[in-house]
Amino acid sequence: MNQAGVEPEDLEQYRRELTGYCYRMLGSGFEAEDAVQETMLRAWRSASGFEGRSSVRSWLYRIATNICLDMLRGRQRRARPMELGPASPPDESYLGPRLTENKWVSPIADDRVLPQDADPAEIAEVRETIRLAFVTALQHLPARQRAVLILCEVLRWQATEAAALLGTSVAAVNSALQRARATLAALPVEERPGAVVSGQADLLARYVDAFQRYDLSALVSVLHEDAIQSMPPFALWLRGPEDITSWMVQPGPSACRGSLLIPVSDANGCPAYGQFKPDPAGGFQPWALQVIEISGDRISGMQFFLDTERVFPGFGLPPHLDKDGRPEASWA
Repeated sequence: MNQAGVEPEDLEQYRRELTGYCYRMLGSGFEAEDAVQETMLRAWRSASGFEGRSSVRSWLYRIATNICLDMLRGRQRRARPMELGPASPPDESYLGPRLTENKWVSPIADDRVLPQDADPAEIAEVRETIRLAFVTALQHLPARQRAVLILCEVLRWQATEAAALLGTSVAAVNSALQRARATLAALPVEERPGAVVSGQADLLARYVDAFQRYDLSALVSVLHEDAIQSMPPFALWLRGPEDITSWMVQPGPSACRGSLLIPVSDANGCPAYGQFKPDPAGGFQPWALQVIEISGDRISGMQFFLDTERVFPGFGLPPHLDKDGRPEASWA
């Protein structure tokens, strides 16, 4: 024990909620993990100077906020392909170049951020605030407004608590909160977060079956009429079952025929699958983490994250499957 009586477990118990906070601030699961690790290191190094004038939780949030604000300084906002331009025609020539990772809101596994031993209502509420659309909408806000909105409306902090953490006045917090709400309300309809349904085991089973058989008629039957498919790190995105299925029979994309979908921990409050496509050398190679969004009784979004070397390890997915779909090898 150090002089202030702060033990490692006093810090570690906040790792999940801090990861969720940093993820909403930064829009990147990778950067959120880095920010929380740096928070823990700074807290432990300075624990002997912690005088207990605030709770350990508030103290950690103050450190994490400062780290996030530093990381966001001078950066462009992260987005989804849908925020960068109109829907693309289903033509492989429109795919364009791969853009860098820092352009995108990246996924995060639910089990990294959801509270343990919480009641179902609390878990459902937290899931709503890590949806890809919600996290993307937050990226439209200046960093300090973003922090205020997350602290006050997501984490339910009082304005006095947020003001103390940010070193500002209650009036300034309330003003920032009002401006943040106005900015989100003014976003185009397609960029605002909407309700996303979870569960729907039968619908998901039909989707997996249709995708693995590459039965496009069956796939159309589970897609919403305004369904969206995106494929970061490419800016191309598609709207509607007709364009999505037309894209899937293009020469390049059709190489996904015969893929396997491996269910993983939910991502961003939504069902998720690791997609492995046939490897010419044998077995199956990683292709995408699919995050599936459901609205009503149909699939409304299929977000395919293709940066498998970074994304797959965080979901416990292997770098290769054998011909029978069994994991083999491990990430270096």
